[in-house]
Amino acid sequence: MASHAMSIDHDTLLLVFVAITGLAVLLQAVVLFAIFLALRKTTSMLQQQIDELKSSVLPVVTSTQSLLTNVGPRIESVAKDVAEISARLREQTAAMQITANDFIAQLQKQSGRVDAMMTGILDVLDRASAVITDTINIPIRQISAIAAFAKAAVGAFRSGPAPAQPRPTHAAADKDMFV
Repeated sequence: MASHAMSIDHDTLLLVFVAITGLAVLLQAVVLFAIFLALRKTTSMLQQQIDELKSSVLPVVTSTQSLLTNVGPRIESVAKDVAEISARLREQTAAMQITANDFIAQLQKQSGRVDAMMTGILDVLDRASAVITDTINIPIRQISAIAAFAKAAVGAFRSGPAPAQPRPTHAAADKDMFV
Protein backbone atom coordinates (compact mmCIF):
# COMPACT_ATOMS: atom_id res chain seq x y z
CA MET A 1 0.00 0.00 0.00
CA ALA A 2 2.77 2.25 0.48
CA SER A 3 3.51 1.94 -3.13
CA HIS A 4 -0.08 2.63 -4.01
CA ALA A 5 -0.16 5.66 -1.75
CA MET A 6 2.86 6.92 -3.35
CA SER A 7 1.44 6.44 -6.80
CA ILE A 8 -1.65 8.40 -5.86
CA ASP A 9 0.39 11.07 -4.49
CA HIS A 10 2.47 10.94 -7.59
CA ASP A 11 -0.57 10.98 -9.85
CA THR A 12 -2.15 13.69 -7.78
CA LEU A 13 1.01 15.62 -7.73
CA LEU A 14 1.32 15.25 -11.50
CA LEU A 15 -2.25 16.33 -11.93
CA VAL A 16 -1.66 19.35 -9.69
CA PHE A 17 1.42 20.30 -11.68
CA VAL A 18 -0.40 19.91 -14.99
CA ALA A 19 -3.26 22.03 -13.63
CA ILE A 20 -0.83 24.71 -12.39
CA THR A 21 1.00 24.67 -15.73
CA GLY A 22 -2.32 24.91 -17.57
CA LEU A 23 -3.36 27.83 -15.38
CA ALA A 24 0.04 29.48 -15.97
CA VAL A 25 -0.32 29.06 -19.73
CA LEU A 26 -3.87 30.39 -19.53
CA LEU A 27 -2.68 33.32 -17.41
CA GLN A 28 0.15 33.94 -19.90
CA ALA A 29 -2.35 33.87 -22.78
CA VAL A 30 -4.57 36.39 -20.95
CA VAL A 31 -1.55 38.65 -20.32
CA LEU A 32 -0.43 38.37 -23.95
CA PHE A 33 -3.98 39.12 -25.11
CA ALA A 34 -4.02 42.20 -22.80
CA ILE A 35 -0.66 43.29 -24.22
CA PHE A 36 -2.01 42.74 -27.74
CA LEU A 37 -5.08 44.86 -26.98
CA ALA A 38 -2.92 47.61 -25.40
CA LEU A 39 -0.54 47.58 -28.41
CA ARG A 40 -3.47 47.70 -30.82
CA LYS A 41 -4.92 50.67 -28.92
CA THR A 42 -1.51 52.39 -28.81
CA THR A 43 -0.96 51.69 -32.52
CA SER A 44 -4.36 53.14 -33.30
CA MET A 45 -3.60 56.27 -31.25
CA LEU A 46 -0.14 56.62 -32.85
CA GLN A 47 -1.66 56.22 -36.31
CA GLN A 48 -4.22 58.91 -35.49
CA GLN A 49 -1.54 61.25 -34.17
CA ILE A 50 0.66 60.60 -37.21
CA ASP A 51 -2.31 61.38 -39.45
CA GLU A 52 -2.96 64.62 -37.52
CA LEU A 53 0.74 65.51 -37.72
CA LYS A 54 0.75 64.78 -41.45
CA SER A 55 -2.32 66.93 -41.97
CA SER A 56 -0.76 69.85 -40.07
CA VAL A 57 2.85 69.47 -41.25
CA LEU A 58 2.24 68.56 -44.88
CA PRO A 59 0.79 71.99 -45.81
CA VAL A 60 3.73 73.69 -44.07
CA VAL A 61 6.22 71.49 -45.92
CA THR A 62 4.39 72.06 -49.19
CA SER A 63 4.27 75.83 -48.72
CA THR A 64 7.92 75.88 -47.65
CA GLN A 65 8.89 73.87 -50.68
CA SER A 66 6.86 76.19 -52.88
CA LEU A 67 8.41 79.22 -51.21
CA LEU A 68 11.91 77.84 -51.70
CA THR A 69 11.10 77.01 -55.30
CA ASN A 70 9.88 80.57 -55.90
CA VAL A 71 12.46 82.38 -53.79
CA GLY A 72 15.48 80.22 -54.68
CA PRO A 73 16.11 81.82 -58.09
CA ARG A 74 15.57 85.27 -56.59
CA ILE A 75 18.09 84.58 -53.86
CA GLU A 76 20.56 83.35 -56.45
CA SER A 77 19.88 86.47 -58.54
CA VAL A 78 20.36 88.73 -55.53
CA ALA A 79 23.59 86.94 -54.60
CA LYS A 80 24.81 87.33 -58.19
CA ASP A 81 23.86 91.03 -58.19
CA VAL A 82 25.62 91.59 -54.86
CA ALA A 83 28.74 89.89 -56.24
CA GLU A 84 28.63 92.10 -59.36
CA ILE A 85 28.10 95.25 -57.28
CA SER A 86 30.97 94.25 -55.03
CA ALA A 87 33.25 93.70 -58.03
CA ARG A 88 32.24 97.06 -59.55
CA LEU A 89 32.81 98.81 -56.25
CA ARG A 90 36.29 97.31 -56.04
CA GLU A 91 37.03 98.47 -59.60
CA GLN A 92 35.67 101.95 -58.95
CA THR A 93 37.57 102.18 -55.67
CA ALA A 94 40.78 101.23 -57.45
CA ALA A 95 40.07 103.82 -60.16
CA MET A 96 39.30 106.47 -57.53
CA GLN A 97 42.54 105.60 -55.72
CA ILE A 98 44.52 106.02 -58.93
CA THR A 99 42.76 109.32 -59.64
CA ALA A 100 43.36 110.55 -56.10
CA ASN A 101 47.05 109.59 -56.32
CA ASP A 102 47.37 111.44 -59.66
CA PHE A 103 45.57 114.47 -58.21
CA ILE A 104 47.87 114.51 -55.18
CA ALA A 105 50.94 114.20 -57.41
CA GLN A 106 49.73 117.09 -59.61
CA LEU A 107 48.87 119.13 -56.52
CA GLN A 108 52.36 118.59 -55.10
CA LYS A 109 53.90 119.51 -58.45
CA GLN A 110 51.79 122.68 -58.72
CA SER A 111 52.44 123.63 -55.10
CA GLY A 112 56.18 123.30 -55.82
CA ARG A 113 55.76 125.64 -58.78
CA VAL A 114 53.71 128.12 -56.75
CA ASP A 115 56.31 127.99 -53.98
CA ALA A 116 59.11 128.71 -56.47
CA MET A 117 57.09 131.58 -58.00
CA MET A 118 56.28 133.09 -54.60
CA THR A 119 59.91 132.75 -53.51
CA GLY A 120 61.00 134.52 -56.71
CA ILE A 121 58.41 137.27 -56.24
CA LEU A 122 59.41 137.80 -52.62
CA ASP A 123 63.11 137.92 -53.59
CA VAL A 124 62.35 140.52 -56.28
CA LEU A 125 60.26 142.55 -53.79
CA ASP A 126 63.08 142.36 -51.25
CA ARG A 127 65.65 143.59 -53.79
CA ALA A 128 63.25 146.27 -55.05
CA SER A 129 62.64 147.54 -51.52
CA ALA A 130 66.42 147.59 -50.91
CA VAL A 131 66.93 149.56 -54.14
CA ILE A 132 64.09 151.97 -53.29
CA THR A 133 65.41 152.39 -49.76
CA ASP A 134 68.91 153.11 -51.06
CA THR A 135 67.51 155.43 -53.74
CA ILE A 136 65.60 157.44 -51.16
CA ASN A 137 68.13 157.27 -48.29
CA ILE A 138 71.19 158.43 -50.26
CA PRO A 139 69.64 161.77 -51.39
CA ILE A 140 68.09 162.24 -47.93
CA ARG A 141 71.52 161.73 -46.32
CA GLN A 142 73.06 164.11 -48.81
CA ILE A 143 70.34 166.68 -48.11
CA SER A 144 70.83 166.14 -44.36
CA ALA A 145 74.59 166.64 -44.77
CA ILE A 146 74.02 169.81 -46.76
CA ALA A 147 71.52 171.04 -44.12
CA ALA A 148 73.98 170.24 -41.32
CA PHE A 149 76.70 172.06 -43.20
CA ALA A 150 74.41 175.05 -43.76
CA LYS A 151 73.45 175.12 -40.09
CA ALA A 152 77.05 174.88 -39.01
CA ALA A 153 78.07 177.59 -41.47
CA VAL A 154 75.24 179.90 -40.35
CA GLY A 155 76.13 179.19 -36.72
CA ALA A 156 79.79 179.94 -37.43
CA PHE A 157 79.00 183.20 -39.23
CA ARG A 158 76.77 184.41 -36.44
CA SER A 159 79.06 183.82 -33.57
CA GLY A 160 82.10 185.06 -35.24
CA PRO A 161 85.53 183.59 -34.90
CA ALA A 162 85.74 181.23 -31.99
CA PRO A 163 88.56 181.60 -29.46
CA ALA A 164 91.20 179.05 -29.99
CA GLN A 165 91.02 176.35 -27.42
CA PRO A 166 93.38 173.52 -27.17
CA ARG A 167 91.92 170.42 -28.58
CA PRO A 168 92.25 167.25 -26.63
CA THR A 169 93.92 164.39 -28.45
CA HIS A 170 91.41 161.91 -27.16
CA ALA A 171 87.87 162.01 -25.86
CA ALA A 172 86.96 161.32 -22.24
CA ALA A 173 84.90 158.32 -23.33
CA ASP A 174 87.99 156.83 -25.01
CA LYS A 175 90.12 156.65 -21.87
CA ASP A 176 89.73 152.86 -21.52
CA MET A 177 90.50 152.17 -25.17
CA PHE A 178 93.96 151.21 -26.28
CA VAL A 179 95.01 151.55 -29.88
